[in-house]
Amino acid sequence: MCEWYKLFWKFCNYLHTRGLYLCTIKPSTLFIKFKIMKKILLISALIFAGSYFTANAQTQDKTHSLMVSDSKGWHKIGETTVNFTKEREEILVTGADRFASIKFKVMDAPIQLTDLEVYFESGDKQVIKVNSSIKAAGESRVIDIKGGERDLKKVVFVYKTLPNRKDDKAHVEIWGFKTNTDKK
Repeated sequence: MCEWYKLFWKFCNYLHTRGLYLCTIKPSTLFIKFKIMKKILLISALIFAGSYFTANAQTQDKTHSLMVSDSKGWHKIGETTVNFTKEREEILVTGADRFASIKFKVMDAPIQLTDLEVYFESGDKQVIKVNSSIKAAGESRVIDIKGGERDLKKVVFVYKTLPNRKDDKAHVEIWGFKTNTDKK
């Protein structure tokens, strides 16, 4: 039992024996009600925290991607919802991460894609000036990776969400193209 509970209980008992009532409930009954209320508050806090973290996890962007397919063709590298406050996003890529080119698909709201940094597993990076507007439900041009198909570590892009009538946030997907030219 907490120290303040003991002190409060002793104080209530002292007042009760002197005919002074802090409330109309006996101190022992009040103490039991405090214990029940403490449990109710603890359970409520746990339920609130659980529902908050569940909702937050469901709305969180997929800024880390695990590639499992190594087949030839286009594969979604990652996705995020961009907003009016941030102007830089980073998508980490792990797993089967060899790509020859990338492109962006945009939904819900238009963006102005300005710069792109592609980081490779080898430690070097490719900086690409894009300066292209991408409409909602549109996609960027295909952007070739220097040196052919290479292992990506992350893709960082700088953008501006363009004003729209509904102040929608843009949902951006990054797609990578695998050629598998090194496979026999």
